[in-house]
Amino acid sequence: MMKKYVCGNCGAQYSESIESPEVCKICSDERQYVPESGQKWTTLEELLQAGYENRFKDVEPNVYSIKTFPQVGIGQNAYFITTEHGNYLWDCITYLDDATISKINELGGLKGIVLSHPHYYSTIVEWADAFDCSIYIHAADQEWVTRSSSRYVFWEGKQLQLTPDIEVLNVGGHFEGSSVLLWNQGANGKGSLFVGDTIFIVPAQGWVSFLYSHPNRIPLPAFEVQSIVNDLSDRNFDRMYGAFDQNIKQKGKEAVLKSAERYIYHVGRKPTDSRVISY
Repeated sequence: MMKKYVCGNCGAQYSESIESPEVCKICSDERQYVPESGQKWTTLEELLQAGYENRFKDVEPNVYSIKTFPQVGIGQNAYFITTEHGNYLWDCITYLDDATISKINELGGLKGIVLSHPHYYSTIVEWADAFDCSIYIHAADQEWVTRSSSRYVFWEGKQLQLTPDIEVLNVGGHFEGSSVLLWNQGANGKGSLFVGDTIFIVPAQGWVSFLYSHPNRIPLPAFEVQSIVNDLSDRNFDRMYGAFDQNIKQKGKEAVLKSAERYIYHVGRKPTDSRVISY
């Protein structure tokens, strides 16, 4: 019987096959991992029978986080942004049921799904088919797509202007195509930045970090962090949203700049360097 298998670790759905893939190509990459217990597979149909639910949470006017309970895959949030030019989903989650579809349709449906990087590809085709919308992925990450579809828009370059108020910026680092979404009308017009894992919001309030692999703690080189800062230097944003219920409510750009300065100091310093960095 043909099934669209879902990786039990990261939640990515694959094209139909009689047998499950031998291993998830996303998890077998050094930025993720295959659990010690081995590669496991499920399907969306099995998940629909297991009592999961998606919960919507207001995080600011016109923005909702969507998260699955209990956890499926990595356990990330998706963010649903409503605008007068159409509604967009930033990143995606694996679980999709009729209740979720009804809720989003009540809020005006979806015009597009925008992905930060491959770890959150989940069941993007299921979502796009349910809402008859496009999937935006940077062309540099096209090789990581696990399910074929005509709905993909593989964009190129450093910037994608989705609406007059929403732009997607390719900043690299975590993956070559890693991107962030800037909604200029967010935070009462001061700007909200949705970052996925490219810029990782940490527990210490007002700080972020930068890693090539989060679970395996592989750092980015200093020059890549500087490149991320350069890409954001002429953009303004006050609030930031990460993938795991963490956010920075104000002074988001300041947080990125001071965190990058601290990070570059620690990864690039020589034994004779004196600490002159100021926060």
